Amino acid sequence: MAHLTEDKNFRLPRTVLPRRYQPTVTLDMEAHTFSGSQTLELEVMSSTDEIILHGIALQLGKAVLRAGNAQHTPVSIQPVEQSETVVLRFGAPLPVGAASLEVEWTGRFTEGLRGLYLAGKVAATQFEAADARRLFPCFDEPSFKARWAITVRIPATPGLVALSNGAVASDTVEGNLRTVKFQEMDLLSTYLIALVVGPLVGTPEQQVNGVPVRTWALPEKAHLTRFGQDAALAALPRLQEYFGLPYAYGKVDQVGIPDFEAGAMENAGLITYREVALLLDPATAPLSVQKRVAEVVTHELAHQWFGNWVTMVWWDDLWLNEAFATWMAYKIVDSWRPDWRVWLDFDAGKAAALHLDALNSTHPIHGEVRNASEAGESFDLITYEKGGAVLRMIEGFLGEGPFREGIRQYMRTHARGNAVADDLWRALGAASSQPVVELANAWIGQSGYPLISVTVEGRKVSLNQRRFYSEPGVSSGERWPVPVVLRFEDGGGVREQRFLLREERATVTLEGSGEVRWLCANAGSTGFYRVAYDGPALEKLASNLAALAPSERISLLADRWALVRSGQASTADFLDLASRYGGEEDDAVLEELVGRLSYVEARLVDGEEQERFRRWVERLLGQGLEKLGWEPKPGETDRVKLRRAALVRAVGVLSRSAQALAEARPRVEKVLAGDKAALEPNLLDSAVYMVARAGDSALFDRLLEKMKTDPDPATQRRYLSALASFENPTLAQRGQELFFTDAVKMQDVTIYLSGLLGNRTGREAWWGVMQQRWKDVVGRTGGAPMLLRRVVEALGALRNRKQLEEAKALLQAHPVTEAQQATAQTLERLSQDVALRERASPEVVTWLERQR
Repeated sequence: MAHLTEDKNFRLPRTVLPRRYQPTVTLDMEAHTFSGSQTLELEVMSSTDEIILHGIALQLGKAVLRAGNAQHTPVSIQPVEQSETVVLRFGAPLPVGAASLEVEWTGRFTEGLRGLYLAGKVAATQFEAADARRLFPCFDEPSFKARWAITVRIPATPGLVALSNGAVASDTVEGNLRTVKFQEMDLLSTYLIALVVGPLVGTPEQQVNGVPVRTWALPEKAHLTRFGQDAALAALPRLQEYFGLPYAYGKVDQVGIPDFEAGAMENAGLITYREVALLLDPATAPLSVQKRVAEVVTHELAHQWFGNWVTMVWWDDLWLNEAFATWMAYKIVDSWRPDWRVWLDFDAGKAAALHLDALNSTHPIHGEVRNASEAGESFDLITYEKGGAVLRMIEGFLGEGPFREGIRQYMRTHARGNAVADDLWRALGAASSQPVVELANAWIGQSGYPLISVTVEGRKVSLNQRRFYSEPGVSSGERWPVPVVLRFEDGGGVREQRFLLREERATVTLEGSGEVRWLCANAGSTGFYRVAYDGPALEKLASNLAALAPSERISLLADRWALVRSGQASTADFLDLASRYGGEEDDAVLEELVGRLSYVEARLVDGEEQERFRRWVERLLGQGLEKLGWEPKPGETDRVKLRRAALVRAVGVLSRSAQALAEARPRVEKVLAGDKAALEPNLLDSAVYMVARAGDSALFDRLLEKMKTDPDPATQRRYLSALASFENPTLAQRGQELFFTDAVKMQDVTIYLSGLLGNRTGREAWWGVMQQRWKDVVGRTGGAPMLLRRVVEALGALRNRKQLEEAKALLQAHPVTEAQQATAQTLERLSQDVALRERASPEVVTWLERQR
C-alpha cells in the first residue's frame, strides 16, 4: 500500500509540531555547496512511529531523536519525491510530549532563483512559497510556526557580510571560517526565514521608535541606497500607528539582490529586493521608478504585520496577505507623498486585473490550492490587484475608522498565530455592524465582476448588473452585492449618493432637484466593476470631462474600450470618445489615452492606415508637446513633467514623429556621454527607446557596454530594453542572439523576451527561433515559477491567427506545468486580440476616412 506522502497534494499531519529550530549551516561559496546540522525541538502531539519533514535534494546523514531520557534512532530515512518530504521511521511509537531531533545534512546551491542560490557575488535565499526545504529539513507549511536561532559559517573573507532575520548575536573567526550567530526570532513560518551572504555595505543605522533600519547593496551601488532607506523610515512609523502595534522583529534590514525572481520578499527583519525595486538615484530616476520603490518598500513592511505577525493557515489565503499589503502600501505612501497621487497608479494595476478577470479562464480571488506548486500560480493580478481593489471597496463601504478598528482587532486576536479570511471579515463586521461576511465572500469566492448598465431619465437612474466577459456573446447569471457610488451634478452642485445593488436591476431616485447635468456611476473609480452608459448619459459625460475627477475620466475611456473588446461598442465609438480628450492636461489621463491608442496603432492597423492613424494622434496631441517643449522650466511641477512624458510617448513613440526623434537623439547622445542633466529623467525611457529603434551598430555597442557597466539598476533595465528594440534587421538579430547569453540576467529574461516579441521587424524571425529553441528559452528561467509564467504570458505579444495557432501547438506539445493557468489565460487573451483585429480593422479604416 502506497504511503500517504506519495501524493503530490500531501499535507503534513499535526501529530508532531516544531517548537524551535537551531540550525547551523556552513556555506562553501566556491563549490556552491553547504552542510548543515540542527537541533529541532518538537512536541509529539499523539502517538506515531514516524516524523515527516520537508526536504528537496538534501542528503540526510545522522538523525537522532531524544525524548525524556531515551534516545531513538530511525530505522529508515526515506525521501519521497512526489511530496518533497523525508520520512523518518522509528522502530516503535514515540512518546507523547517534548522531544528534540538532531539531524545532519548536505546539499547544493540551486541553479535557479529559489532556495539558496548565488546571485553574482551574493548568496541569497528565496523560500516563498515552499523552498525552505531546499536548505533545511523542516515543516515547510505556513501553519507550522516555530522559533528560530540560526548560525551560519562562511569563509573568513574580509568584507563579507552575513545577514539573517535576527540581529548578529556573535561573530567569531577560527582559521579560515567565520561563525555568525543570530539572535533568536519569535514564531515564524519557514517561508519567512532568510539568509544573505556577500560583500555588502549598508547605510548608517537609523532608528524608528527604537527599531534600527539599514539598507544594503554591493559597494558600487552604495550611493543608490538612500531613497529606499528614507522610504522605510517614512513607512515604518505610519504602519505602527495604523495597526496599533509595535514592530515585532527587532530590526529592519533591506538588501538589494543582484538577481532576484520577484520584486521583493517580506522575510521577517530581512527584506530582500530585486535591485531595481530598492536602489535608485533620486536626481536621475523617473518619478515612476521612485513611486515604485516607495510602494514596494511599504508593501514589504506592511507584511511584517499582515502575513508575518498574523499568518495564513494555508496558501489558499495567500491572496489576503498580498491584497492587504498592496492596498496598505498605497494608503501609506499616499499619506507620505500626497503630491504623487499614487491612487491613480493603484487604479492602473486594478485596470490590468479587470482585463484578466474578464476572461473565461480567470479564477476567484480565493480558490482551492492543493499543493505548493499551485500556490506559486496564485501570485498574479487577481491575487494582488483585484484583492487590493476589493479591500479598498469594502473600506469605502464601511468607512476608514471602522475598517481600521476591525484590522486592529484581527491583529490582537490572532497575534503570532495563523488565521483565515473569515476571521478578518468577522472582525470587520463586529467593528462596523455591517454584513461584511456576505459582501466579502461574494467578491472573493466568485470569479469575474459585473458590468453595470446605466440609464438616466430625469432624476431616476436605472442600474442593471450582469457579469462582464471580454469575449463577445458570452453571458452568465452571476450577481454581486455591488457598493455603487453615484456622483452627479445638478443645480445644487456636485453630490454623491451610495447604493448597495444586490439584485440584477434596481432604480435609484437621486437626491436633490433640478436637471442632472451628468452622472458618473463609479465615483472616484473605487468600485471593481465596469459601467456601460446609455447614449444620452455618455454624451453628457463626454461633454463635461473637465467636471470629472482624473480617475473617472480614465475609467470612462477604459470602460468604453472594454465594451469594444466585448463586441458591445464599435472601435469608431471609442475613437470618437478619445477625440474629446485632445485638450487633456492630466498626466495620468494622458497615459491611459496613449496606452489605448498605442494598442490600436500596434494591432489594428497596418501599412498606409497605420501611418494615417499615427498622423491623427500627432494632430490630436502634438500641440500639447509643442506648447510644453522638451526642456523643463524652473519651478516646474511633477505634474507638468509627467504630462510632457506622456506627450513624448504619444508623439515620439506612438506617432514616430521625425521631429521628436530629432529632439531626442542629441539629448540621448549627451546622456550616454555622461551628461545626466541632458534629458529630463521622466523622458529617459521613451527617448532611449525611440533613438534605439532607429539606431545603428555603434549605438547598439554603446548601449550594451553601458548596460553592463552602469551601476544603476533602472538604467541597466532601460538599456537592456533598448537593445531589444533596434529595427535594423541585422541589429534585431544581434538583439535576439543576446537573449541566450549571460548579458541578460535570469531575472530579466522575460522583460527582454517581451521586448523582442514587440520588435516589429524582428518579431517573426524571433518567434521562429523561440519555437525551434523552446527548451532553451524556458531553460533561461532556471525553473523559477514566476519567470516561467511570464515566459508564457509574453506570447500575448504575438499578432495574427497563424501565430496564435502556432502558440497553441507549441504549448500543447511542450506544456509548462508551472504555468497552466497562465497558459489558458494567455491563449484566450491572444485569441480575443486576433478576433478583435479581424473585426475592428475595417472599422478603424472607415473611421480614418471620415477624419480627412
